[in-house]
Amino acid sequence: ADLVGDNVGDCAGRGADLFESTAAENIGAMILAAMLYKANVATGLLKDMPEVLLAIILFPMVARAFGLISSIIGVMVVRAKETEDPMNALNRGYYVTAILAMIGFGVATYWTFGVGEVAAKAPAAWWHFFLCGIIGIITSVLFLWITQYYTEYKYSPVKSIAEASKTGPATNIISGVAVGFECVAYPSLVIAAAIFSSYALGISSGLDNAGFFATAVATMGMLGPAAYVLAMDTFGPITDNAGGIVEMSQQPEEIRKKTDRLDAVGNTTKALTKGYAVGSAALAAFLLFQAFIVEVEHYGHLKNFKLLSVDVSNPPVFIGALMGAMMVFLFSAWAIKAVGRAAQAIIENVRKQFREKPGILEGTEKPNYGECVDIVTKSALREMVKPGLLVVLMPVVVGVIFKYLYDAKISSASGAEVVAAMLLIGTIVGVIAALFLNNSGGAWDNAKKFIELEPSNPAKNTGKGSDRHKAGVVGDTVGDPFKDTAGPSLHVLIKLLSTVTLVLAPLFI
Repeated sequence: ADLVGDNVGDCAGRGADLFESTAAENIGAMILAAMLYKANVATGLLKDMPEVLLAIILFPMVARAFGLISSIIGVMVVRAKETEDPMNALNRGYYVTAILAMIGFGVATYWTFGVGEVAAKAPAAWWHFFLCGIIGIITSVLFLWITQYYTEYKYSPVKSIAEASKTGPATNIISGVAVGFECVAYPSLVIAAAIFSSYALGISSGLDNAGFFATAVATMGMLGPAAYVLAMDTFGPITDNAGGIVEMSQQPEEIRKKTDRLDAVGNTTKALTKGYAVGSAALAAFLLFQAFIVEVEHYGHLKNFKLLSVDVSNPPVFIGALMGAMMVFLFSAWAIKAVGRAAQAIIENVRKQFREKPGILEGTEKPNYGECVDIVTKSALREMVKPGLLVVLMPVVVGVIFKYLYDAKISSASGAEVVAAMLLIGTIVGVIAALFLNNSGGAWDNAKKFIELEPSNPAKNTGKGSDRHKAGVVGDTVGDPFKDTAGPSLHVLIKLLSTVTLVLAPLFI
């Protein structure tokens, strides 16, 4: 069941996560590209030429194609020597992918903005947007570095959790929570710097109203190496499954040590992908927020309605913001509770099988693996109905209620403005919470692995079987629902909230 779960969660699940980010980025970027063209035609800077509109709208697709080609080449150059750290080989492939993605991005921006009508009126636009793409790629590299620092056992945060395990599970948990809170700071600064710098480049590009489109271009850059990062993520469950097979087939200890080493690297690559996924989700959600504002303005003309700003000092708008923050924590609580209930059902089933088939413990009888997988599958599908409905229904209910209150002159803010506040604050809180959950869980996991790689000596409280190891296992058990359920689920919440509000925007006006 554990091996099946690795494949479902870290292969299929993460693939769906990054696919959703890529799709959201494409949708948001194409909407903002159309609005950029419309704004510059309206001001007279550009002539109304359909071929220029088509080129600008297709630009995200062209950039994505170059990213895919870069990722394929990056995967092909990954080679490692017998004694080399596997992480070095994976990093090498990533840097090749990032460099090729930069070159491809330069070609795409020059083709779109460096020739023809746009180049004649705004000659600096192509290299300004090219720099925005570079900012996005650098952002992805920084996210991977920061996540690696907080989750890989070579660095002090994980070592501090392993050290805290000497005095028991309580200090292990305290240290892990502290690492999780601390790791939120640097990614937040990186996202802020990426959004501000790309927006500034857009404003100074020579095109009118290009700031928001420039942030979309930065998001394209960040998602350029997405396919390679997904391949790195898949490395994790493969090595984890290999370790499980070695353990179940009772292979020699030296084989298990090799798979443990690979498993530790796999834990890091999974954590890196989650960090990358939450960063891309944040930028994609920011794009969709801008697309939501554009959509409201578009449909607002029919009712002479304009959404000029989101004023959080207005009580109804503040209520929307509060609902957005609350939704993140309620969603996380339901997700973690679901894991607890499924785990209890699995434990009861395993104990039942031990009672009914005593030979399982002696290796003379084969357990029923299918029962465990069946319990987990049914539980996962059943338990996610409630959180899924929360994300879909809450913005709809809040938006529609405040729309009618605004029409009845009872509310000072429209449904669209209240939902915009919910979307904005929900995204910010969701990103922060996801960073905390992902990185604290990854740090706990690798702290346990760090202890397991030590020579086993219970008398000195080191290695497998020691009290320190038992404390590490407790921390890892707490971290698993953090990093494998609640954290990744928040990536989906962030993007789904943006998508639902974007699609249903006319309802709130």
